[in-house]
Amino acid sequence: MAKSDTKNRHCSFCQRSEIQIDGQLITGPGIFICEDCVELCNGLIRDRKQNKDNQISARGKFKFNLMPTEIFDILSEYIIGQEEAKRTLSVAVYNHYKRINNPVINSTEIEKSNILLIGPTGVGKTYLVRTLSKILNVPNVIGDATTLTQAGYVGSDVEELLSRLTAAVDGDIELAERGIVYIDEIDKIARKSENTSITRDVSGEGVQQALLKLVEGYKATVPPDGGRKHPHQKLLAVDTAHILFIAGGSFEGLDKIIERRINKKTLGFGSEISVKSENKDISEILEPQDLIKFGIIPELVGRFPIVTTFRELNDADLKRILIEPKNALIKQYKELMWLDNIDLKFTEEGINSIISMTKKRKTGARGLRSVVDKILKNPMFEMPDKNKTKKQFVVDDKYVLTCFKLNPLDLKKAN
Repeated sequence: MAKSDTKNRHCSFCQRSEIQIDGQLITGPGIFICEDCVELCNGLIRDRKQNKDNQISARGKFKFNLMPTEIFDILSEYIIGQEEAKRTLSVAVYNHYKRINNPVINSTEIEKSNILLIGPTGVGKTYLVRTLSKILNVPNVIGDATTLTQAGYVGSDVEELLSRLTAAVDGDIELAERGIVYIDEIDKIARKSENTSITRDVSGEGVQQALLKLVEGYKATVPPDGGRKHPHQKLLAVDTAHILFIAGGSFEGLDKIIERRINKKTLGFGSEISVKSENKDISEILEPQDLIKFGIIPELVGRFPIVTTFRELNDADLKRILIEPKNALIKQYKELMWLDNIDLKFTEEGINSIISMTKKRKTGARGLRSVVDKILKNPMFEMPDKNKTKKQFVVDDKYVLTCFKLNPLDLKKAN
């Protein structure tokens, strides 16, 4: 080969020429690779093989050593309020993973207990489940019940939740089989009436029927890539017996069903007093028949024996959510702007105005981010510079009102 050709040869990976390389340049069909890149690739392969071997050796040895109080304390670092819900979930999860490690105790088989979360939008149901899976270091998938249909109809069937779970762990079945599946908006698939439907309700009662065996425990076959099944495709067998299923929904109108059952208003002597004024936790007075009346089929109600409720967030809760958790919203934006050497400050009045604007949107804690993002959009656009000049920006009540083109009287009326 001519000398000029030798100078033009270079490694196809690191792009160094043959002159710059110490060692041999290995030739392939139309490509070249140097010894350094070969060694780097070998190292990556060794590391991947070692990690895979470690995963295989760890299978079947899942150790869960957190006590319920410890789970509760960690959840409290991220989630404000909802003490009863956090307590209920801590106990339920602790018992679930004890069951995985000890499926039979003194010849007594321990059955699985799935969990139902009831509460208005924006109170932290989905966030609680996501945080829980991080604490436990187990895979999780969050699905929306409104997108599900009976198998064979347009939409996603229930087994696609399992397919997504296995895809999240690169097909590691044993890891997937101790994961958490959260089905949100479960109340939106309530059947249209208490009577058995004579017409097909493929996105309501039909989905509930399909969920029955999934949440109770059976061996499902799912595609490995998180997609749909198709002929000639290799399928994975997933046993759902150890997967914890958590369902959540707002169940709007459930309180009225409970009140009608409890009050049974009558006239004259002996009439029963309304319990509405007692402000009881709905989970204390909720009965399976109330969920059935709402439109959840009896069989599915029985497969979610643990029920906990979330209360509406008040001003104090929203304020604590803004400033207290480890990843509090205000902390996040302060850190973001600090990277540009901008000192972001919030006055007490500014925080109160943010809360008032969030309440006006009626989307719970979710509204906090959209409000804060709106008021900081202009400063985050205008203030950063390449020299990282030190600056300060203060968010007070007047600035918040200006961003939303309101005056204090407008905000007072809105609340």
